[in-house]
This record gives sequence, structure tokens and C-alpha cells, in this order.
Amino acid sequence: VHGVRCGYGAQQVLAGVSFTIAPGEFVGILGPNGSGKTTLLLALTGVVPLWEGRLEVCGDPLAALGTRDRAVRMAAVNQDAELRFPYPCREVVRMGRYPHQKRWQLDSAEDRDQVEWALRVADCVALADRLITAISGGERQRVMLARALAQDAPILLLDEATSAMDIHRRLQAFSLLDRLNRDRRLTVLSVMHDVNLAALFCRRIIFLKDGRVFADGPTGEVMTADILERVYETRVMINEIAEIGKRQVTFLPAGVVAGGSTGEPEETPS
Repeated sequence: VHGVRCGYGAQQVLAGVSFTIAPGEFVGILGPNGSGKTTLLLALTGVVPLWEGRLEVCGDPLAALGTRDRAVRMAAVNQDAELRFPYPCREVVRMGRYPHQKRWQLDSAEDRDQVEWALRVADCVALADRLITAISGGERQRVMLARALAQDAPILLLDEATSAMDIHRRLQAFSLLDRLNRDRRLTVLSVMHDVNLAALFCRRIIFLKDGRVFADGPTGEVMTADILERVYETRVMINEIAEIGKRQVTFLPAGVVAGGSTGEPEETPS
């Protein structure tokens, strides 16, 4: 990502964003509302055109790649992907195989195996024969994740892809992504609001603020009280969880200090 500027109409959203992601990284994109996180992913998938700068995927300019070539290299899961037609969930996951097929080609054994594998690892087997329009939002996100995994692209882009899942399912999904990242070198770039989830799974974090990169580095180096307070303009308390060697963050309401008090003198009883 080289000096990317883009936006909507006359409104600039990204104001010169640059970074490079190596194969096999697990990167979180975090920042407050309006910082440009979703716009960045839309630019990476070619939905939002660039005003300035350039994007390269696996060494090739994104603009030079056709739709199929992009889909072979990158799979994306959006926060609120809607399918209005009542397809069975297995058919939705099967759509992930389209970039690998020629027109009118029947499913190969590899296609079928990849679909069943994706349904299984995403814990969607019980949903396979249900209609995508008749399941919950969290279940739909699991199916869309399975579709992206069936696509078998080396890069996975996620935009709040677990936002509708409950805590158990969210941890389950990111544990799966962590395993695929480590075992298969799946490159993961995930837009997130959940700072603590990012701290658990992302090994690198890029903080965006006002359309620019505010901080970028290994999670342990950038997940600090100073950076978090400047990014989110909110007091924080950092908790080191020794059992897992990870940090977790508590955001504090205005007037509350890290010790738990409000910072105001106690009222003297009359």
C-alpha cells in the first residue's frame, strides 16, 4: 500500500496511507470510527478507486488484475454481507469456488472437498442445508467465513467479520484463523473494533486515525496506554495476563483513574 489517498465524492477518507504486509502475517487494522478502516479494505478489493497512490498484490498492481485474478489471490469477508436469495448455506460456500472454475464447469472433486472442509472447520456442517436467509446474523457470518476459506486464496481480508457472533463463536473463529495462519501461512488482514480480541490474536497492529497510519508495529510494542489513549482519546488501563502472555485493555469512563476512583474528593457526610 503506497501513499493511498481516496474517499467518496469530495470527502477524503484516506490521506496518504502506506504499509507493506509480508506473506504469512496476521495483522489487525484498528482505530476509531471514521478513521478509514473499512475504506482501506474497500480500496484493497478495488471497490473504492484511488485518487492517488498505488496498491500491489503479490508484486502485481491491483489495477492490472482482473476480477478472477483478484479473487484467486484475495478472499474478503464483510461485516454485513447480505444475500437476499434463499440459497442453502452449502451453495453459498460453494460460491467460493467460482474463481477456480471455467464457465459452465461442473464441480471437481477438489471443489467438493474444499467446500466440505470449509464447512467443517468453520463449524457450519449443521447449517449446510438451511437457507442463508433463515439463520441468525452470527451464523451467517460463519457461513461467509466458510465461503472465503473455500475460495482458498492466500490472503484473507476481514471487515468486522465476527461482529454478530457471540463471545464463544468469536474466539472460535479467530482461533481457526490463527491455526490456518500458522499451519498454512494464510495471510490475514482484519479490520477490528475489539482491541482485546486483536491483542489476543494479531501479531501486528496498524492503528489508523484521521485517515493516516498513527502507529504500526508488533502488538506488544504498539498496544500501549500512551498510543491507545491518543488513538481513542480515552483513558485506559493495561492488564498483563501472565497465564497467556498477552495484554488486555480496560477503557475508563471520563473522570475515573486507573485505581478505580473517580478522581473527585469524597463528599463529607453532614
